[in-house]
Amino acid sequence: MVPMRDGIKLYTKIYTPVGIKEPLPILLMRSPYVDWNIGVLSPEKDSYVQNMAKEGYIFVYQNIRGKQKSEGEFIMEGAFDKNNRQVIDEASDTYDLIDWLLKNTNSNGRVGQLGISYPGELALISAIKPHPALKAVSPQGTVGDFFLGDDFFHNGAFRLSFAFEYSYGEEAIKGDTSFPFPMYDLYGWYLDLGPLSNVNKKYFHGEIPTWNDFIKHPNYDKYWSSKAPVNYSDTPRVPILHVGGYWDQENMNGPEALYGKMEKYDATRHYNYIVLGPWCHGQWYDAVANHIGDYLMERNTAADFQEIQKKWFDYWLKGKGDGNFTEAECFQTGSNIWKKYSVWPGKPSDPEKLYLQDNKGLSFNKPADGDNGFDSYVSDPENPVVYRSRPIELTYSDSSEWETWLVEDQRLSDHRPDVLTYKSDTLIHDITVTGEVLAHLFASTSGSDADWVVKLIDVYPDIYRKDVTMSQYELTIAADIFRGRFRSSFSKPQPITPGRVEEYSFGLHQVNHVFKKGHRIMVQIQSSWFPIFDMNPQTYVPNIFLATSKDFQRSTQHIYHSKQYPTYIDLPVVSEDKK
Repeated sequence: MVPMRDGIKLYTKIYTPVGIKEPLPILLMRSPYVDWNIGVLSPEKDSYVQNMAKEGYIFVYQNIRGKQKSEGEFIMEGAFDKNNRQVIDEASDTYDLIDWLLKNTNSNGRVGQLGISYPGELALISAIKPHPALKAVSPQGTVGDFFLGDDFFHNGAFRLSFAFEYSYGEEAIKGDTSFPFPMYDLYGWYLDLGPLSNVNKKYFHGEIPTWNDFIKHPNYDKYWSSKAPVNYSDTPRVPILHVGGYWDQENMNGPEALYGKMEKYDATRHYNYIVLGPWCHGQWYDAVANHIGDYLMERNTAADFQEIQKKWFDYWLKGKGDGNFTEAECFQTGSNIWKKYSVWPGKPSDPEKLYLQDNKGLSFNKPADGDNGFDSYVSDPENPVVYRSRPIELTYSDSSEWETWLVEDQRLSDHRPDVLTYKSDTLIHDITVTGEVLAHLFASTSGSDADWVVKLIDVYPDIYRKDVTMSQYELTIAADIFRGRFRSSFSKPQPITPGRVEEYSFGLHQVNHVFKKGHRIMVQIQSSWFPIFDMNPQTYVPNIFLATSKDFQRSTQHIYHSKQYPTYIDLPVVSEDKK
C-alpha cells in the first residue's frame, strides 16, 4: 500500500527478478481493472512482457484511486490540467509512486510506463507531467476524444451498449461488475429499453455518475474537451510510442489522433513514434495474433509487436541498441506485410475520389448528367440495423463476439432494404490505400435529425481459391457514423431541414490496405447501427438523452449521386496505383 502525498494508499504489486543483483529499470503499469494490465500473471508468464522479463526488469502494477484494493475516490476519466502541478491527479500519483520506488527498489533510476486502453491513457498522462526518472512511455489503444471518436461517442452519436455496460461495470461498485441482464441476446433488450431517458427511470436511478454526466452534456462542451487526451497533449516530454489497431472496436481513433497532434510539436527532439497493426482492442497483448475473426494475417503479429516494444524500452531504459527507430511501423492489410514510414500518414498529392453511381455502381468517374440522382430507403426506429450478427451478448463476456465485430462479413446487412450497397467493377490491378479515408455524403431526410453510417468494404472474389470459405466475403476496411445535428458544430447542434440536400463530411479513420486485383470495392450506407449506437429519434430534440417515445419516427432518407450532388469517398491511393 504505497502512500501518496495526501496520505491515500494505493494497492501495488512489485515483481523483482530472482537472482539478479545489479540495478534494473522499472516497467510500470497503472490501472483501474482487476484482471487486465495489472499483474495477475507473473511477468515471465505474461506474453505481453515475457521477452522483457527474461532479461531483467522490475515490474510494478498499481490500481488507481478507489479501485479494487486502493484507497480513495474513483473518478472515471477525470478532467486533466496539464499546467497545474499542485493538483492531485493521476500524474501526481504516478510521480509519488516513482519517488517511492526509487527509494525502495534496487532500480537503475530509469522508469518506463506502458498500458492498453485506460492504462494507456494513464501512461500518457504521466508523460505530460513526468517525474525526472520517467524515461519512456507507450500509451496503447488509448482514447483520443470521448465525444468525437472513441469509447462513448463517435461524431456525436452515442455508443449505447458500450457506454451503458462500461459505466455500470466501473461505477456500480468498487470492483468490476456486470449489469444483471435478464436475457442472453441483448438486441431485443436494448430495443425494448426505448428512449435513453428510461435508463435512469428504470435501472440506474441516478446512481451512476458517468451516465448522469452523459445527460448533462449531450453536446461537445468544456466537460468533454477537458477530458480529451488529444486536447491536452502537446510536446512529447519523454520518448513516446503510440500503438493502435485498424479494427480496434473501442479506441481506433485515439492512437492516430494523439500521434498526429504530438507530431506537430516534435520537430527537433524526435520523441514521437507510432505502431499500427491489424488488431482489435489490445490484441497485440496476446501470445499469438495471426488472425482477427475470419481475416488471416499470415504471421504472428503479436510477437512482431512485442519485439518492437522490447527494443523500445531496452534502448531508453537500458541503453541497448542504436536508438534508430522507424517513425511509423504500420502493418499493411491485404498484402499482410509490415511497412516502415518516415512520415505518417503519407500525403498523396490528390486523393482519388470514389463516386457513388447510378444502378448501385461505384467508380472513380464523376457521375454524368444522365444519372437518376439518388437512392432512398426508410429508416425505422422499431427495426434498426444490427451492428453485428445476433446474438448480441454482454460486451465483456467469454462468449461475446464484441472484439471482432469490425471484421465481420457485411453480408449480414447488405440485403436489407434500409442499407444501400454500391459496388465497383472487378479490379484489374491492386489499389493501395494509405492514410485517412474521408466520406463526403450528400443526403436529405424527411425527419429533422438523422444518423449516417458509411462503410468502405473489400469484397473478395466470387471464388477465392486461396481460401474458398472467404469467397465473396465483405471485409470492412474503414467505417464510422455521423449524427446529422452536428453537421455545422459539435457544440451547437441544429435541426435538419426536412427534404434539404446537405453535405456531411467525416473521417472513416486511417487505413493501410491493398485492395487486390480480382477483388471489388464496396460502400454501404445506412442510418442505424444498433445497439452499439443508440437509435436516433429522427426528430430533433435538444437533448437526445431526454427524448420520449413520441419523438421517434420513421424517416425516408435520400442518398445522392448526381453531377450536382456527387457523394464520394476520398481514398488516399498511393501514386503508383493511380490510374
